[in-house]
Amino acid sequence: MPRRKLTLTNRRGLHARAATKLVQCCQPFDAKVTVYRGDQQADADNIMSLLILAAPCGTELEVCTEGKEADAAMEAIESLFEARFEEDG
Repeated sequence: MPRRKLTLTNRRGLHARAATKLVQCCQPFDAKVTVYRGDQQADADNIMSLLILAAPCGTELEVCTEGKEADAAMEAIESLFEARFEEDG
């Protein structure tokens, strides 16, 4: 089960558009993705769950993936974070 700490570096953090992109990023994979912010946790297949984390820019999140395609899902998620959710030009 891959587990990584990733920092939100996009200007607006995990707002509605970024949360939507994260959900869409995870959908193609046969993997369960859970995002943690301290004691809070959210399923990455639920936009509202992600928004409740209220994670602004600079927040460190822990992302855990499990399932057949856990490694591939983690790679895609890391790429999305590195691309700053394709928001900041």
